[in-house]
Amino acid sequence: MDKKNAEIPKNWNLEHLEDGRLVLNMGPSHPAMHGIVRMLLTVDGERVADSDIEIGYLHRGFEKTCENVTYNQCIPYTDRLNYVSPLINNVGFALAVEKLMGIETPARCQYIRVIMSELSRLTDHLTCLGANAMELSAFTVYFYLINAREALYRLTDSVAGGRITPAYTRVGGLTRDLTPDFKSSAAEVFKIVRKNLSDADKLLTRNRIFYDRLRGTGVISKEDAVSLAFTGPALRSTGVPLDVRKAAPYLVYDRFDFDIPVGSNGDNYDRYLVRMEEMRQSMRIVEQALAQLPDGPVNHPAYNVILPPKKQVYGNIEALMAHFKLTFEGVKPPKGEVYQAVEGGNGEVGFYIVSDGTGNPWRVRLRPPSFALTAGLSKMIKGGYIADIVSTFGQINMIGGELER
Repeated sequence: MDKKNAEIPKNWNLEHLEDGRLVLNMGPSHPAMHGIVRMLLTVDGERVADSDIEIGYLHRGFEKTCENVTYNQCIPYTDRLNYVSPLINNVGFALAVEKLMGIETPARCQYIRVIMSELSRLTDHLTCLGANAMELSAFTVYFYLINAREALYRLTDSVAGGRITPAYTRVGGLTRDLTPDFKSSAAEVFKIVRKNLSDADKLLTRNRIFYDRLRGTGVISKEDAVSLAFTGPALRSTGVPLDVRKAAPYLVYDRFDFDIPVGSNGDNYDRYLVRMEEMRQSMRIVEQALAQLPDGPVNHPAYNVILPPKKQVYGNIEALMAHFKLTFEGVKPPKGEVYQAVEGGNGEVGFYIVSDGTGNPWRVRLRPPSFALTAGLSKMIKGGYIADIVSTFGQINMIGGELER
């Protein structure tokens, strides 16, 4: 058979260019692509000469679905955005609606929201680094970090009642208060997390193979990162110290002492180091919040915001009417629009809401950090090896639920 003139079967997803380069698919049916991202790569040997990143395999219709339910009914849908740190999404959406209504939750509620958000940030970073290490064959590290995540899940589950989809917040408050033993349980869990982080640090940070796979790969300059609207660890790895918790403080973040770790090279290794330090800072925030945690209610007192206690519903006509109206019609913010951002695991998570004065949002729009990061992926992998795509894609921590809403 004449190999030079042999016809490539039409069902092969590859094409030879005249200059000898090859066009081929990576994903969506690829373990590192999570089944929802397709890369059309132009490769010159093992080097990536160009690429086209294609999304759209997991569209969920989050924004349009929210426009057909009440505001509180939107909260379970926010769980399914970044499902690795759902509590941050819960908090961000509730804050947006509360900003629109011009109300503020009690101090205890704000502290608890900070605590649960930081625990969620921990689970997000542990999942990112554990999965990325596993994809680079460091399987033992995966078990260390997922073991720490499991301990955190048990802690948040004891309060929120759900591991992955807790739907913990409500407009104006929370579904329930912390458990009586939460503070002591958190201290025990943090011992586990710190031990596992230390083990992972010893196995990875100065590991020659891991270092060589991450240092100098997936590089993005500070200027390009800003131009592409990067946020979160990916932006901070370039040296830009932008963090919503510091730049536009919300809840009670301005009452805590914590650092924003930054890198300087904008590569995968710096993103790894930033996430490792951010986890230590998150535990630092939680410990301060628990030490300062005030007594008091966790929900707004107004009947037009939060469901009245059942005891009042059964014996008070005003409470009964409020319960009925909130259940069937939902809270009714005044006409207007609002944007509220919070610092998610991957960067700025922003909710834009337009109200027409009814119990359903007229318009909901999400600003997901993963969308900007995935848009910049082509620039990050250009010139690198095909094998480097795995580490780069893992370190931007693309989450399909928020990427495609």
